[in-house]
Amino acid sequence: MSSRSNQRDRYSFANLDEVLELPDLIAIQRKSFQWFVEHGLADAFRDISPITDFTETLSLELEFDPFDDLLRPPPKFTVEECKEKDMTFSAPIFARARFMNAATGEIKEQTVFMGDFPMMTDKGTFIVNGTERVVVSQLVRSPGVIFQPGERFRLRNLSKHQLVTGTIHPYRGEWIEFDVEQKPGKEPTAGTRVARKRRLSIFLLL
Repeated sequence: MSSRSNQRDRYSFANLDEVLELPDLIAIQRKSFQWFVEHGLADAFRDISPITDFTETLSLELEFDPFDDLLRPPPKFTVEECKEKDMTFSAPIFARARFMNAATGEIKEQTVFMGDFPMMTDKGTFIVNGTERVVVSQLVRSPGVIFQPGERFRLRNLSKHQLVTGTIHPYRGEWIEFDVEQKPGKEPTAGTRVARKRRLSIFLLL
């Protein structure tokens, strides 16, 4: 197979005569966001509802219907307007709140504003303060506890410390790290870190 172009003979050694159609490379991001809007948000409200006090007398239930235009109205501004005015492309989110008093039997219902929810554009991007950004998919560790032995070195004298760590990966919230450190010539000490911040004594957490 050859073609004449600019007085030169060009030959194609490809096995396929037709070029395959390029797949939709951002379909996963768009479908994932669409599922979150139509199902994930409602599941999140059901996970935290009802909210009760310690006496279980007062309770607050939050209900969200993603297909209700009153609870999920369209964005106020278009993508182009958000880029020009340095705004975030988002839409307001409302929920039906039901406050109940078990002692008196009183029930109050009201539609409350929950915040502005960032919306995805047709290109699979987000507009944040007028700047177009993307969300990179990543793997998240499963909830559980991970134990790991290791060693720690001090930069001053390069002394070696024996260290055993245990990390709690909760289903929701910050990681909590526990460690037992054995310094040369000293008794072992137990400490903890929350969100990888400064090491504290484990007794402060207990």
